[in-house]
Amino acid sequence: MSATRPRRSRSGSYADRRFRLTLRRAEERAGASGGIKWFLRYVFPDHWSFLLGEIALYSFITLVATGIYLTVYYVPSDTQVIYHGPYVLLQGEQMSEAYSSVLHISFDVPAGLLIRQTHHWAANVFIAAIVLHVMRVFFTGAFRKPRDLNWMIGLTMLMLAVLEGFAGYSLVDDLLSGMGLAIAYAVVLSIPFIGAQLGYLIWGGPFPGSGEFFARLEIVHVLLIPAALAILITLHLAMIMRQHHSQFPGKGRRERNVVGTPTWPAYALRSLGLLFAVGAVLILAGGLIQINPIWQWGPYHTYLSENGAQPDWYIGWLIGALRLMPNWEGPVIGGHTLFPNPFWGGAFFPLIVFGFMYAWPAIERRITGDYRRHDLLDRPRDRPTRTAFGAAFMSWVVIIFAVGATDRIFFQLYISYEQQIHFWRVGVWVLPVIVFFLVRSICRSLQRSGGHPLRAWEGEVLVRSPDGGFESVADSPEGRGSALAEPPSGTAPGQESNL
Repeated sequence: MSATRPRRSRSGSYADRRFRLTLRRAEERAGASGGIKWFLRYVFPDHWSFLLGEIALYSFITLVATGIYLTVYYVPSDTQVIYHGPYVLLQGEQMSEAYSSVLHISFDVPAGLLIRQTHHWAANVFIAAIVLHVMRVFFTGAFRKPRDLNWMIGLTMLMLAVLEGFAGYSLVDDLLSGMGLAIAYAVVLSIPFIGAQLGYLIWGGPFPGSGEFFARLEIVHVLLIPAALAILITLHLAMIMRQHHSQFPGKGRRERNVVGTPTWPAYALRSLGLLFAVGAVLILAGGLIQINPIWQWGPYHTYLSENGAQPDWYIGWLIGALRLMPNWEGPVIGGHTLFPNPFWGGAFFPLIVFGFMYAWPAIERRITGDYRRHDLLDRPRDRPTRTAFGAAFMSWVVIIFAVGATDRIFFQLYISYEQQIHFWRVGVWVLPVIVFFLVRSICRSLQRSGGHPLRAWEGEVLVRSPDGGFESVADSPEGRGSALAEPPSGTAPGQESNL
């Protein structure tokens, strides 16, 4: 009986012929078939944490798509009008055209509220995914040479994303966003030497600014920052593919190879599935979970304020820093205060946070003396000092972020606002030190045990023998003999890095 080769299905044969025809035409016209073949054979490592960057990318795509729809109906003008729309509670109220147009989008435009809330949710997920991605890169050492430049590009994208989000919800001109702009104006004016000139340049005059302010802010929000983000994302991805992905140590994985899934067809189809999943979840959130109900806040006027106003979460750390800062200002020179109080929490604090993150790759190289190329990642436990320091630094920022909600804690739990501020002015320095030593101790303990408390199980596999006894067959995958428990690779010869 002879074996015959199974016949290829007609649909598969047709798809294969069309694909090869496309490659041949690309080669004839642009000589691009080699690049296409290289891209299709590019290998992506298999690990769930690498999906964080893709979630950020697909959230950005959702932002662009929904933002185009919203731009068609938004009116960037502070001209005062009287509202006569369908929302009864605001009928007859005086408001800007900007705020009125957003109410029109929410109540009159087909699918307007769905698109606006999807856009808002996508902005939150976009920034959250970048933050988690940055944390993954830091704790696994993916920022080391040669990827330190890409680390800086990622941090720049995070800064631009926060600024883009703030500009986006400031365009609404509701009471919440108007108070945010008033705080931003005070922070800009507090910048030494150039604050007044910079504030006049941005707002076009004293707060709330000239009639062109919202038109300028719209250009920044819908054109300048998105274009900068698109360029940085493209550069970021190009550098990743040029240098190849980093990967965790494991069987068959070395410093100069990548073990994983090729682009076509497996990874491309998987990535497309994630794209549709992210878009679907964001649309579901936009349709089912209310966010930023601007009709409840009302229009912004300079004589109004909102009690207990809270910005989007990615601005909360700056609000917390402004609240936590003592009533202290810099020296007075020539009758002028050099460092007004809003400067410390609103400008100096984020400058310290991002400046330190930008400098960390150089700091670690200087401390460890490790200037080698690294393509294998570290498990956080294998660098206990770096992990502990990162956790302490993160706890420092998170505490300041939480201080931004002290007024809500007072309102809900009746804990004195002043007592909370006084407590956290000390706790913000003490708690990170405790976190540092606690995390370092946990990492060293996990290093010694070689186990993973959150994955699978630990123990021995036992088999019962015919005489009724038990015999140990093998350790669990997370036991002491695991290949993943090997010492970290990539340290300088003759040295063992504590980081």
